[in-house]
Amino acid sequence: MTDMTLEDLSKKMADIDFAMLSTRAENGAIAARPMSNNGDVEYDGDSWFFTYEEAHTVADIQRDAKVGLSFQGSKSLLGKPPLFIAVEGTAELIRDKAAFAEHWTKDLDYWFEQGIDTPNIVLIKVHASRIHYWNGKDEGEIFV
Repeated sequence: MTDMTLEDLSKKMADIDFAMLSTRAENGAIAARPMSNNGDVEYDGDSWFFTYEEAHTVADIQRDAKVGLSFQGSKSLLGKPPLFIAVEGTAELIRDKAAFAEHWTKDLDYWFEQGIDTPNIVLIKVHASRIHYWNGKDEGEIFV
């Protein structure tokens, strides 16, 4: 076990763009889908993702805000496994254009052609409560 801080973890996550966001579906099954953090990588325990109001993700979060995120780094040294991160947290649905603008990057224009004015856009904020990481032989937990 190592004692990595949230700041240490943030530095290591800088190159990780995609996470798998897991929610509880209406039938009780676990549903997971890839979500991009759009370069918003100053990790303080909060993750930010854009989606559309009609996505199953939104309905799942409205039913049960407890979610999971999993990240995998692409870099490894000397054949060691890359960084793996599992986050347990609570999701919040945000429909405020000021918040959209704060987390918007130009790359999002590909998915949301009208920018922050795209109809039915929703920002998902996931606030971590527990983070478990594996970095080669090192592993640890951070409680946020």
